[in-house]
Parts: sequence; structure tokens; C-alpha cells
Amino acid sequence: MKTIIVLLAIIALVACGQDDKGNKDFWHKQKFLFEIVYRIEEPLMFEEYIKLGQTFKYNKDDYEFPTNYEGYMDKYYEAYKRGVTLPKGEFFGAVAYTQFEQMYGLFEFFYYAKTWDIFQRNVCWARLHANEGMFVQALTLTIIHRDNFQGLVLPTIYEIFPQYFFNRKFVYKAGKFDFDVWRKNIMYEKKYKDLMYKDYGQYFEQYSNYNYFYTKDWKMWQWWKLMGLGDNWYAEERFIIRDNVAHFNKDSKYLEMLKNVRMFWMPVDYTRDIAMSNSESDLSYFTEDLEWNSFWYYFNMDYAPFLDGEAFGLNKDRRGEYYVYVVRQILARYYVERLSHGYGDIPEFSFFTEIEHGYNPQLIHSNGLAFSYRKNYYEYATHGNFEYLHKIQNFFKRLDEIVTKGYYTTNDGKTISMRQPEAIEFLGNLMQGNVDNYDKYFATFWYMFAHMYIGNVDDNSQRVYPHTFLNYETMLRDPMFYMFYKKIANVFNRFHNFIKPYTHEELNLSGVSIQNVEVSDLITYFDLHDFDVTNLLNDKMNFVNGTFIWDTTLLARQMRLNHKNFEFNLTINSNRKQNVVIRAYYGPKYDEFGNVIPLNENRENFIEIDEFYYELKEGVNIFQRHSKDFFWLTHDRKTYTELYKFIVAAMEDKNEVPRYFVEPPCGFPDRLMLPRGWQKGMPMQLFFYVYPFNGTTEDTSNYDAAYYCGAGSGVRRIDNKPYGYPFDREIDEHEFFVPNMFFKDVKIYHEDVFEKYYTDGKFEKFGKFHYNYYYDLK
Repeated sequence: MKTIIVLLAIIALVACGQDDKGNKDFWHKQKFLFEIVYRIEEPLMFEEYIKLGQTFKYNKDDYEFPTNYEGYMDKYYEAYKRGVTLPKGEFFGAVAYTQFEQMYGLFEFFYYAKTWDIFQRNVCWARLHANEGMFVQALTLTIIHRDNFQGLVLPTIYEIFPQYFFNRKFVYKAGKFDFDVWRKNIMYEKKYKDLMYKDYGQYFEQYSNYNYFYTKDWKMWQWWKLMGLGDNWYAEERFIIRDNVAHFNKDSKYLEMLKNVRMFWMPVDYTRDIAMSNSESDLSYFTEDLEWNSFWYYFNMDYAPFLDGEAFGLNKDRRGEYYVYVVRQILARYYVERLSHGYGDIPEFSFFTEIEHGYNPQLIHSNGLAFSYRKNYYEYATHGNFEYLHKIQNFFKRLDEIVTKGYYTTNDGKTISMRQPEAIEFLGNLMQGNVDNYDKYFATFWYMFAHMYIGNVDDNSQRVYPHTFLNYETMLRDPMFYMFYKKIANVFNRFHNFIKPYTHEELNLSGVSIQNVEVSDLITYFDLHDFDVTNLLNDKMNFVNGTFIWDTTLLARQMRLNHKNFEFNLTINSNRKQNVVIRAYYGPKYDEFGNVIPLNENRENFIEIDEFYYELKEGVNIFQRHSKDFFWLTHDRKTYTELYKFIVAAMEDKNEVPRYFVEPPCGFPDRLMLPRGWQKGMPMQLFFYVYPFNGTTEDTSNYDAAYYCGAGSGVRRIDNKPYGYPFDREIDEHEFFVPNMFFKDVKIYHEDVFEKYYTDGKFEKFGKFHYNYYYDLK
């Protein structure tokens, strides 16, 4: 069996049927979804959708309700009629309980609609009247979870709401962008800077052939100054930068689609707050990475705590255990990034001690309210809703009692043993606070109270002020997220202290041994990438004969962490032909002081990067595994603009939609797989493990996109082994090491790809971006 990514658009075409009518119908639906969220913060401008939304009438015969329907939709509509739903333009907090209830009611309007026509009408009505953040989350959940919507996608969350991912300086400039004003400003920019900076050279005599002094006073996040760009807008008849751009620029049909689109770029920085400087800001390129944050967002859309596991199939995916696994992987990935800067363990969290590192997200909501910030040495014990605090404390106290006693008794008298490894599913459901947990009164939505306490939400007020802890797409920006979720992960670690470690017999695969693994160089670097932020534009939309013409695109050009492709060459001996699964991990070898981390302690820091099925032949097996083929990674996505142009071309039969139409939204970003590393090489270790394939998983080659993103499919993994196996339990080093395991010492090197620009002297292309740079480093 060979696992493959089955692309969403292709699956949708199959589902719709191969005839032209079915294909046309699919692309009309896809076009509608892209247009309905276009410039979501502005009034709806599509006349067709405005008229459709105005035809809305609430008729229960239009919906198919489940037997356990709880009436959230009725409550939302009643609140809407009375004018007490969250208004448009207000901040929506996904984990603020009162606002969550409204969002869930709106979600039911979409999810339970009997037909596409009813769904489309409801969406248009909600676009006219519902709060924007609430609307997008309800729509996203529907697209992900409705079985008959497989293949349909929305733009990525950072394209719908760029203001949740970029600093307010950038957002302000984008909102005020005007082409005519820009054209005049650019005429005087170079002369102005020639005059302003010409006399600074005397202070930088150690640099020869300088251009402007700030091009030498270079920092990673100031690349545009090094390239000779000012802080203002620039535009060239060039191309959108991303890893696979060369492939598209060779496609004449692709170039034809985009030839009439005016593209504008602006460089954008990560957060740097001088007034609250602390060491955590060194990692802002990682914690504020768009795709790092969107990964957590889409995970929580796939496995939303308030969705019933049986009704939505989430229990098939072992949702509780998967939650444990994802939280651990996020913490491990953050930890190795800290190590690459010489920092140590993630600090412990307590509500009664100071939070040393403050954080100012420098985000702003569309209504003008800035996101709350936390000063250095902040004390939570003196702030907030203490009723929430007591609930959180009691939750952790009761969990500790359950794990210590070793069993849990449910309300109906059922006893659940906490000394069996399968109980991790029960514990994961409790910790996520999802509706599948056995104690509805004790655990359901506890995490909401925790986030509301940290986000300073008043439960007596309908109004919620912007805070990073209140939305999934902004949580990972704050260093305190990792401190708090480490407290959650410690509960899982305490549980595993009571689980018997794997024995030598359980881990050993008789007759199989990994003889050697050769690894190509592991190299990271910072490259440039264009993110589509057209939704921030404030100019007039262009309609011709009632048809929307997408003729302007705004792109944020940002540095980001990336790595060069690499591969493993494995040599495995087998005494017979057999089917196996191979898992690959990497983890640190030394702590921040250069001490070897004991394996049992270090197991929490290993990050799974690959898992694949393989058919071993008898004798020596030599084969290669390429980083581009790792099982749960996604690559650079097409932009909002490009995807819209693809859709229009497909509708007009101008272009056959390519097989690379869209990347699954749920995967982990490939380019963030490795930590930054060091120029001299950061010591790490790779781990490979071969074990028998038990044949419990369907052949995914004939399966749909649910294998990767269809939450509730039950076939997200190759087999039914625990997530993180064999690092999921405590390790007895006397039993752990077997021939079918292999540890490999490696180093991760970081290349400063800009070094040549600030060591070779004068860079003359002021106001021009050096596009050859991108191809040179590839």
C-alpha cells in the first residue's frame, strides 16, 4: 500500500460526477464560497448574493435535524430577531462562552440545511447580518464537516483575516493604500532618502562601499532595507514568490490568467516591541508564523470540542488521544526552536507566580481596538474573574486525584481504569473539554473558562475585547500559550508514569534490523514569501456587466523559516518478505548547557516527521525516503487570487484545473519541520523504528481527502498504534533498544543567505527587488 495525498478538488469532481454539468456545478459552488468571504470586513457588494440573502425566511422544514438536536439555531434566530446577537464589526472570541453559543447556532443554520440552495441563501443572509468572525468560523466548520461538501474549500484563514496575523502598522498602511498616491510618493522616495542618509557614512567608516547606513545595520527582520527597499509600497511586473513558483511561471495558461492583475507588495515585519523587550521576541519569526498559527486553527476546526464525536465521526479518529499527541508535538517543536537560540525548558506556569515574559502582539481588530498586551512580570493572581480561577484550580486538582487513584467512576456508576494505556483517550477528552468526555458537568468547556480567565473576559458582559488567547488563530503567538499548555501536558506525563513501559519483546521485530541510515545535509535558511492580503484593501471593487473582475492584488512579502530538501537512505535487513510500518522522528540530544538529555526524559521532545508503509523483501533492502514525501506535511499554498482565477478559468472552460489545485488545510507546514539550527551545526538525533503492519487501516489509495483532512474518517493514520509510538510511554532503557530501531546523530545547519549582500559591498538596486536572490539560494 502506498499512502498518497488525494487532492480535494479532484475528489470533489469525482463526487459531483465526471460530466460537464457536475463539474460546472462544483466550480459555481466554489466560486460562491470565495466571493462570499471577499473583503469580509466590508459590506457585501455582490448584488446577486444581496438579493438572495434578502429572501431568507426561517422555516424548520428547510432543515434536517438530528435526534439529539439542542436548539442552538432556534436560540440564535430568536436573539437575532430581538437584536441582541453580536453586532457586525465587534470582536468575536471563539472561546468566549456566550459568543460561542451564538456561533454554534449560526453553524446549525448552515450545517442542517437540506439543500445547497437553502445553504447558499442562509449564508448570504448571514453575510448581511451576522458578525464577521462568527460567520467565518461557522462557515469553515460547515465546509469541513458536511459530507456532501467534500472538496469545497475556503481561502486560508490568514487570507480571510490578515489582521490576525500581521502587525497593526502593516494593517493601517494596507487600509489606506491608494495606487495614485503611491505612484506620486515613489517618485520622491529615493531623492528623500539620498538627502536624509547621505551624512551618516562618517559613523560607519568600518564599512566600505556602503549605500545607506541601515543596509549595514542589518537584522533578520529588516531584509527589505538590505535589498534597498524603503518602508513604502512598490510594484513591479513580476511574480508571486513561493517555493513552487518556478513551476507556475513556465505555464502559459497560468500566466495568461494573471496577466491583467495589478500586484502590489509591501514588506512586513514580525513583532519587535522595544518598550517590552525580552528574550522571547527572538522567536517571533516562529511563534508568529502564519502557517504555524493556522495549523492550530484548523486542528481545532477539525476537532472542535463542541462537536459530538459520534455524530461527526470524530471518535473514529481517537480524538482524545490525537489531542494529546498534537499538544505534545507543538510543545516539542517550540522547545527545539528555543534550543536553537540557547534557551532551555519552557517555563513552568502558575496562576500565583509572576509571568516573567510579557507580550505585545501588536495586532489590531478592524474596529480599531488593539489586542491586549501583557507587561513583563505580570501577576494573574491579582487580576481577572476569580470564579473562573477557582474552577480551573478545582479541575486540575480533581484530575490529579483521578490519575493518582487510578480509576474514575462516572455518574452512572461505571468505573474506568486509569492504569490502562487506552485510558489516554478518556484523559484526552477530559483535557480538551470536549463533549465526548464522561463528566459533562466537570470537564466540558473547562478550557473555555481557562482561556476566558487569561483573556480577562467578563462573563456578565456580551462585549469581549481583543486578546490572543480568545481565538485559535492567534493563541500560538503568545509565549505564555506554551507555558499553560505545558501544564496540560504534564497531566498526560503523570498518567504515563503509571503505565508499564514497553518490553523488549513488544518492541522487537524478529529477523529485522536497521543496518544504516544515511542522511543528506539538514540546512535551514530564511527565504521570502508572498502572502495574499487583498482582503485588507479599501478601494472600490470592479464590476463589469455585473461580473466581479479581480484586477488588484495586495501581497505581504515576509521572511520566513524554511529548509532545503533532504532525504534518508535506509538499509534494512529482513529474514523474510513482510509488510512493515516505518516511523521517523527527530529530537534534541543536548540541553541548553550541553548535557546529554536522558532518553526517558527526552522522549517528550521527539517530533514525528514521517510514517509510511513499506514491503520488505527477504535480504537487504536499500531505499530512499525524500522529505517532500513525508506523510503529514503540506507545501506552499496557492494564494487567494490565484485560486479564484483557477476557478473562473475552470467555469469558462479556459483551462483544465491542474492536479496541484490546492493543498489540504490540515497538514503541518513542511518548511517548519526543522528548527533554525546553528551556522556551525546544531546537534540533533534522528530515530527510526520498523514494526509490523497489522492491516487495520483501509487502503487509502482509493480513499478520499478524508485520509488527511476529512475529520471523522478513522483512517488518518496507517495503523492503530498509539500516536507517538513508541515514545508514547515511559522508557525502560534496559528494554527499549532493539535491532529494528536506529538512532542517528546529525547536525542542523543554518545558512545566512543574505550574507553576500552585506559583505560584498554596495547594493545598487535601490527601489528594486533582487529577484535572482531567490533562485540563487535554491
